[in-house]
Amino acid sequence: MNIKTISRFLKRTFTGAFFLFSMALIPLAANAQDNELGEKLFKLNCKSCHNIDSDMTGPALKGVTDRHSADWIKSWVRGPKKMVESGDPAAVELYSKWKGSGYMTAFNLKDNEIDAIMGYIETWEPEVVAEVVATGDAAASGSGVGEETLTIVLGIVLVVLVIVILVLILISALVMKSLKAKADLSEIDKEFIEQKHSVLKFVTHPAFIGLLTVFAVVTGLLYGVQNGLYKVGVQQGYAPTQPIPFSHKIHAGDNEIDCNYCHTGVRKAKHANIPSPNICMNCHSQVKKDSPLIAKIHKAIDYNPATGEYGNNVQPIEWVRIHNLPDLVYFNHQQHVKVGGIECETCHGPIKEMDVVYQYSPLTMGWCIDCHKKTDVQAKGNAYYDSLLKEHEKSGKKDAMKVEDIGGLECSKCHY
Repeated sequence: MNIKTISRFLKRTFTGAFFLFSMALIPLAANAQDNELGEKLFKLNCKSCHNIDSDMTGPALKGVTDRHSADWIKSWVRGPKKMVESGDPAAVELYSKWKGSGYMTAFNLKDNEIDAIMGYIETWEPEVVAEVVATGDAAASGSGVGEETLTIVLGIVLVVLVIVILVLILISALVMKSLKAKADLSEIDKEFIEQKHSVLKFVTHPAFIGLLTVFAVVTGLLYGVQNGLYKVGVQQGYAPTQPIPFSHKIHAGDNEIDCNYCHTGVRKAKHANIPSPNICMNCHSQVKKDSPLIAKIHKAIDYNPATGEYGNNVQPIEWVRIHNLPDLVYFNHQQHVKVGGIECETCHGPIKEMDVVYQYSPLTMGWCIDCHKKTDVQAKGNAYYDSLLKEHEKSGKKDAMKVEDIGGLECSKCHY
């Protein structure tokens, strides 16, 4: 066998092996693609109610293909209520066990999409996540990101400047050492090399002072601009003049009128709502009804205190809104006050001491995130959180369940 034959044999062997390897990769690539699709569909449609390895709002899905046939699963996904009402034994049993969560949502998914989800579920393995223990203020606070970033940047700049200065000093020393070793230097060169440098003269030199001044001014400007940008849209301390002066100190403080009496929507609606003048009249039809300020309310609702009669010329009181959130932010008073048990003073400050109401809190994103990281979920006596509490206990966390543990830091919770 000559070299040419051996070369041809090796070439064909390599080509054949490469072809077989490529053919083997095709199903692997297809499986990887299906698994990626399954993961995406699972997170989009199933994750809000199901865990793979543990019960949640619905049952754990691991092993579902062993418990039910593929055709049964597809029928269930597309019409769970229809299957229960048809008397399907497995569907009835499943609904009876989980009826506290209601009927599962029906999904209009194709066969290949359901197969991809099932494939992802059966190949899923729990991730091993290394626990990161944060310490200090950085772990406790989500705000002040701008100041921390600026501090880091300035620190890096200072370190770079120090390194540059040290390198220049080292180069200068080496050059001086090299020059001193030469014997044919002129008198001027010798005088330059042998001159002694004074630190005092250096730091008092106009050039050094000028550079230091420029650096300080630029740093101050950057810091001021950065702080200014982070305060754009922040109205903390805003206290507009209202068309009718109203003292929360007198009403909520001195007379101890419950906030919910006037702000009727705070426990049952998204907005706390501005009190209706009729609520004012519950008291002021008898109390201080001759006051010039109360007369403004009478005029707005066309009320005659002398006769006790109402007219038809009603004009709304143009109260000036104090607490404003961007249109892209979702905030629900009921969720925070009734479900979360948050007191009014938590966000609105010492409202019972204010003669003129002002915005007490910054109402920034960082401020909200801080609260969600620190606030315990009021889960006691609320069956809605039972499954979540079980999951929290399984996770091994010793602290109480925080808002961030139930998705309180997810973008879609607060942003449309």
